Amino acid sequence: METIMATINGRKTWVDVEGIRRLLADNPSWHRTRLSRELCERWDWRAADGALKDMACRDVLLRLERAGLIVLPARQRPSVNAFRNRCPGQAPHLTDAIGGSLSRLLPLRLAPVAAGGAEAGLYRCLLSRYHYLGLRNTAGANIKYLIYSRKGRALGCFLFASAAWKSAARDAFIGWDSSTRERNLFLVANNTRFLILPWVQVPHLASHALSPASRRLSADWEAKYGSPIVLLETFVERERFRATCYRAANWRLVGQTQGRTRADRHHTIQAPIEDIYLYPLTKHFRRRLTQ
Repeated sequence: METIMATINGRKTWVDVEGIRRLLADNPSWHRTRLSRELCERWDWRAADGALKDMACRDVLLRLERAGLIVLPARQRPSVNAFRNRCPGQAPHLTDAIGGSLSRLLPLRLAPVAAGGAEAGLYRCLLSRYHYLGLRNTAGANIKYLIYSRKGRALGCFLFASAAWKSAARDAFIGWDSSTRERNLFLVANNTRFLILPWVQVPHLASHALSPASRRLSADWEAKYGSPIVLLETFVERERFRATCYRAANWRLVGQTQGRTRADRHHTIQAPIEDIYLYPLTKHFRRRLTQ
């Protein structure tokens, strides 16, 4: 039986690739939603409230297709995620300048953003309008935060999501071989987005905001997904940013990416070279990650 290890909402899970192929062959009329729901039922992939983890399953199916392991049915209609990514909506927010000393804003408050919650619209609006990468709908495990001043002014956003599947410099720093990485990748999270709003010009704010985020993320992740986070990673475009805030917050530069994307199976897609920064959340992180 051909299987691969996948991370579903922060948990490592064996995926039966051969079984998916048989299901596709036996049911040629099924669309993607029917397939993903059937797989969730068979494998008992459910959220804490009992709902099927349909979107997480479809994310795994898309990754398998990109890897050339399966061929999915053609889409019946345009991707809903693509529509969401194009149409984040608007939310009222102040844009008057914030300057001066950091002490005027402290203590900062990090507010977790729940899907469909009151702050979700503001979060999507700010990232889509003011982050240079925009906002993509995030499948799989993730935690979002809005950053507020002590007086309640929105200052920026964080997005932490599942770690990159492979990273040569990161894996060498940890001491991972491929099988150990597959077992323990769910213990690493990626700081996928970090935004300080453009009208906020306060020295040292960005590095200071990283501190409460790193202190609370593991507990928040465990409460949501049932497992802690041991190590944080982020990728910084070296031609665009100097990563001053990460270095000031004691994140470690461990190497660079090779200028390829996750979907680049044939080594033909060029991507910006990025510096790889890591931040351990526990003293004995290597021991935990190499068990």
